[in-house]
Amino acid sequence: MFPAAARLAAKRAFQIRTAFHGSPKVTLASRSFSTALNYHIDSPDNNPDMPWDFSQANKERVKEILSHYPSNYKQSAVIPLLDLAQQQHGGWLPVSAMNAVAKIIEVAPIRVYEVATFYSMFNRTKVGKYHLLVCGTTPCMIRGSREIEEALLKHLGVKRNEVTKDGLFSVGEMECMGCCVNAPMITVADYSKGSEGYTYNYYEDVTPKRVIEIIEMLRRGEAPPVGTQNPLRIKSGPEGGNTTLLGEPKPPPCRDLDAC
Repeated sequence: MFPAAARLAAKRAFQIRTAFHGSPKVTLASRSFSTALNYHIDSPDNNPDMPWDFSQANKERVKEILSHYPSNYKQSAVIPLLDLAQQQHGGWLPVSAMNAVAKIIEVAPIRVYEVATFYSMFNRTKVGKYHLLVCGTTPCMIRGSREIEEALLKHLGVKRNEVTKDGLFSVGEMECMGCCVNAPMITVADYSKGSEGYTYNYYEDVTPKRVIEIIEMLRRGEAPPVGTQNPLRIKSGPEGGNTTLLGEPKPPPCRDLDAC
């Protein structure tokens, strides 16, 4: 019995090693996006030996970010510093950038890796200059987010989390972005101008036709109007305007202590 158990354990260990270190038939490009979130494999453009540092302008921003925290709690700045690094590096975080952040906040690199692998808004693989994120949570799904994503992928000729050949666009999924009343929606992380011109804009009440129009506006260097894309709505208001709360509501009498 024990030799059989040993053979089974050895087989399982081999499978684990193969999954982590790859085999001749498995390349970095063929890994699924989910496994790319779980662990790191060195590549020519993403390895700890690559030099990486914040730009001179961003070093000043690093100082400003650190000033928000007590000197003995610099590690609390890990998220804003990773966000700044991602903006500078074109929308994704190489391991050398994480190591640079770890050095600044004086923690072991693993503490930074833990954060970067936990939050899905930190990209650990390359994305397009315009990274399009489709909300996939229930309200948006009910309102057609799957059709929105399908239209984007078909128009761009990519799969989810792939980058177009010109490097301009990539499409991913994001969980609830807090605009359920304006579902379905997408957001566009614009890395085309580096950290100095970085924007993160919401486009709400979108349709398959409208998201393609937004893509083509971005491709031409134009700035699509943000917020609701429904011309009959103002922000989160109903189509055609409000039907209630048309004036200043009266306060409850208990706010007047003498009337209570």
